[in-house]
Amino acid sequence: MEELAGTAEAGRLVSRYSRTRVVEALRVVLADVRRALMEGDAGAAAREGWVLPSYLLTEAAGVLSAQDQPRLGRVLNATGVVVHTNLGRSLLAPTALERVVEVASHYSNLEYDLEAGTRGSRHEHVSGLLAELTGAEAALVVNNNAAATLLMLSALAAGREVIVSRGQLVEIGGSFRIPDIMRQSGARLVEVGTTNKTRSSDFERALSEETALLLRVHTSNFKMVGFTEEVSIAELAALGAPRGIPVADDLGSGALVRLPTFADEPAVSDSLRAGADLVTFSGDKLLGGPQAGLIVGGRIWVQELATHPLARAFRVDKMTLAALEGTLMLYRDPEKALESIPTLRFMSRGPAETERLAGDLKAVIEKKCGGLLELEVEASEAKAGGGALPLLELPSHAVALRIVEAGQPGVSELAAELRRAPLPVIARVSKAALHLDVAALRPEELELVADAVAWALSRVGREDIEPGRP
Repeated sequence: MEELAGTAEAGRLVSRYSRTRVVEALRVVLADVRRALMEGDAGAAAREGWVLPSYLLTEAAGVLSAQDQPRLGRVLNATGVVVHTNLGRSLLAPTALERVVEVASHYSNLEYDLEAGTRGSRHEHVSGLLAELTGAEAALVVNNNAAATLLMLSALAAGREVIVSRGQLVEIGGSFRIPDIMRQSGARLVEVGTTNKTRSSDFERALSEETALLLRVHTSNFKMVGFTEEVSIAELAALGAPRGIPVADDLGSGALVRLPTFADEPAVSDSLRAGADLVTFSGDKLLGGPQAGLIVGGRIWVQELATHPLARAFRVDKMTLAALEGTLMLYRDPEKALESIPTLRFMSRGPAETERLAGDLKAVIEKKCGGLLELEVEASEAKAGGGALPLLELPSHAVALRIVEAGQPGVSELAAELRRAPLPVIARVSKAALHLDVAALRPEELELVADAVAWALSRVGREDIEPGRP
């Protein structure tokens, strides 16, 4: 180790990274080489130069370079899932990004009242907008919809009963279970109805002096069809209002505009008009903004949540508020929102547009990859994603890739190399083809996808290249 650390090449690495980091990287490389020597042919390894200082230092430089690469980075979404939870859900509109840069790179009036010259509330920057757009009396923002649900239950129902339809006690992504959240809040769950059918009379029979809340829960990406019956918010309000029991609607995704594709998704304003006292929903799903949990409803109920100790633990930072404000401001002009917010733009694409995009992608891949691939534009069915509209199939198109040469590795290997590309592309494999769906791709990204395909194709089947190595 001392001999390696004392070389001129190590000195150049030390000047760039520090002696401590260089020594640690050399330890990693030496451990890998020792392991390989013990498991393989030591003579062959020696002939290939594994034990030479130049090899060890080159490998150490690679380790150090890899360590300095960000772990969180951009990918290209060719899966056909628009609000892809694993890929960061909704993309922000340009104006929302501008607001983030402005607020994050300068001091701001985050909690300062410019008119009074005293401390203000961070919630005031978006609560008025949310109330205006939804018709609510008041609004509150927390860090996600799970936090909004937990805060609501903790503030309004701790130690008391919450009545929920049995068919809505689902588990969604990340093992989020309504019964678990209920237990954590201190509220007692009262299940009514059956898995597929719940009626207003089921709720009415369960009412007691201990009832604190009537709750409807959006079932996310789980959907029951066929012989089913649910209780509407209007019916719950008819039970709760005369008794002073609040009605809450956990919408999950939440939509502020009406798209033909959103026909089956309850809108926030519809829920409030039907009599919900509180509505909770996400900022980064159908709304098309940053991750946030949005709570709108009656002033007295929102105020109870805002003054609960958990509200501070769940509060959002200045960048989230800036992005949310920039997104919500677009909704003042619905046509502008549809054009500017990527999630809405992608989900409102028609088949003619996606077919044209897929044709353009096919052409640019052909130009870069020659006759190495068999390419075909195929009709496909995209998904909303993010737990929204589970039965919705968005008409889309994809470029299907098949490798021409017999004996070459298959499309699964090509998909793996695409994930390792300098700008990774996430695609889907089905029917012995790799499908690049254009539903969530911008026109300017088609060239980047083609570059990644050419890069991945050059590496498929090369056993001399270790995964992850350039």
